[in-house]
Amino acid sequence: MRRGYITVFLSLSLTLILSLVFTVIEGARISAIRMKFECVTDIGMNSVLAEYHRELLKQYDLLFVDTSYGGSHPEIAKTEAHLRRFAQKNCRPGEGKNLFGSRDFLAMDMGMVEIPAYSVASDDNGAVLKRQITDYMGDYPLGAVLDKLSANIGLLQGAGIDTKDVAAWRQEYESQIASIGLPERETEDGKTEKVPLNNPADPVNATRSSGVLNLVLENPSAVSAVKVDLGDYISYRSGRMAGTGLCADAVEAGGGPNELVFQMYLFEKCGYYGAEMDKSLLKYQMEYILAGRDTDWQNLEQVAKKLLLWREAANMLYLLSDNAKVAEAQVLATALTAVMLMPALAEPVKYTILFAWAYVESLQDVKTLLGGGRVPIFKTAADWKTGINCLKNVRGSLSEDSGGNGLNYKEYLQIMVFLQDAETRTERAMDIMEMDIRQTPGNAGFRLDGCFDTYQAHLEVTSRFGYSYEMTRRYGFY
Repeated sequence: MRRGYITVFLSLSLTLILSLVFTVIEGARISAIRMKFECVTDIGMNSVLAEYHRELLKQYDLLFVDTSYGGSHPEIAKTEAHLRRFAQKNCRPGEGKNLFGSRDFLAMDMGMVEIPAYSVASDDNGAVLKRQITDYMGDYPLGAVLDKLSANIGLLQGAGIDTKDVAAWRQEYESQIASIGLPERETEDGKTEKVPLNNPADPVNATRSSGVLNLVLENPSAVSAVKVDLGDYISYRSGRMAGTGLCADAVEAGGGPNELVFQMYLFEKCGYYGAEMDKSLLKYQMEYILAGRDTDWQNLEQVAKKLLLWREAANMLYLLSDNAKVAEAQVLATALTAVMLMPALAEPVKYTILFAWAYVESLQDVKTLLGGGRVPIFKTAADWKTGINCLKNVRGSLSEDSGGNGLNYKEYLQIMVFLQDAETRTERAMDIMEMDIRQTPGNAGFRLDGCFDTYQAHLEVTSRFGYSYEMTRRYGFY
């Protein structure tokens, strides 16, 4: 029989060695918990972003996470719950499946999970949305577009076409006629009566209340009859969900929002008369952005009216510079019986005829633009389409014309959009996006103010071994 001995030295040595081993093991546990917490946070936050809205990406090339997740009540608490679930699954990926019942070396559990900061699409008057659009349109040839657009706007504004009150201008001369009064003559029975003016401009002026589309379209019934209830869309909705605004990191990484780029994006993604999109609820989307009415007809009518005003101002300025056409109006005015009896009427009547002529020419211009043709901002004699005899039959004098030179309908729309108030333009563009997304399956309650593209999360992890760690990270699409 052999006896075993253990010395005091060995006992002390083993104690120290075991203490060192257990310290190293515990240090490894702490480092592993920290490292795994980093990985869990990274995977969890990226998993949240992986739930981006598919239809928004498909239709508008935008990456946002919808906090309603297909419902009608978006709230960031739902995203916090998703983040917590993703993180917890990665804290205990094999929970309940450990081989031979082995114990979890880290025993991690998620504690607090909150999202204190997030950038909602509609924050800062849509700046978050436009920041991402600017990033998406990064390769757009902006310089050439801006040069052409600036030149056209310069021509328009230089002559005051966009601000000139043509109606007030015309009414000045009508007031002059009224103040002069019509001459009187004696009838066969010895009574006196006023000589009728029979102004050739009167039949034209009678059509001004008919509605532009009814005058310029061959088949007005072919215009889209879509009507929407605007009350539930973002520009009318009260109680919007609000985030913490534009993310500074996103701006630094990809640049801030650019209004001109945003306008070009709208023409890429939205339809307008003659270039409608199948995906759209309202068919004339750019017209809605400009007019904001609840029907396609009204939106197109409002844009056509604005076009008519611009063209009438430009055409009147041209007529006054064309001596031959002014002379034609003078001859027509002086041939009237009332004018022959009272020559003072000649000058104001001449101008009312010129205004009527400019109006008919402007109707022809709008008809040409809606038909796919082109009309220059300022005309020459070669560009003029109507004769003075058109005053006798306004509708019959308008002809189909898809040719010409100058600007087309889209280019006139671009000028209108450029001159529009930026906030109004953005709000209505977001309405259009909501309208289109809501038409797709599972998105009946879609709201842009419930969508975020960057967020900051604060997470806490605990361990059954007595450790607790916290972490704050920001992730997003930038």
